[in-house]
Amino acid sequence: MSALEKALIGELTGDLEIIPEPFFPLADRLGVTQRKVLGLTRRLKKEGTIRRFGATLRHRNSGFEANAMAVWRVPAARVEEVGRAIAAFREVTHCYQRRSQPDWPYNLYTMIHGPTVTHCRQVAREIARTVGVRQYRLLFSLRELKKTTMRYFFDG
Repeated sequence: MSALEKALIGELTGDLEIIPEPFFPLADRLGVTQRKVLGLTRRLKKEGTIRRFGATLRHRNSGFEANAMAVWRVPAARVEEVGRAIAAFREVTHCYQRRSQPDWPYNLYTMIHGPTVTHCRQVAREIARTVGVRQYRLLFSLRELKKTTMRYFFDG
């Protein structure tokens, strides 16, 4: 791996600014163009060096006072269809599949954010009606823990 690739990965594990061109300051710090940063990032993703690129929503800083992890029991043949439908709800920020367990039959997980617990419950009921899945549970956050990201090739 080149020094530039390592430096880029180190930069990508930090927070990006919420600005129209968030990769520009990163490119400036690396001494390359934004186009070079984006091209190299795409290549590293395509090669599997970078497996995912995501965002962390600090819900209380964003005006959401409540959030719930909704867990759904979805027939295997419908997981992709149902997952795509649930992910389309604007209140849902995460949607992913996990293997169910003998004592935990839920295989689709989503995060629902809203201004109140009641609102999150209403959204879950609407999702259940829309996708035709009746078996679900809501797990509400009691407090927000510090969120951190893995850091690679970072000296600071």
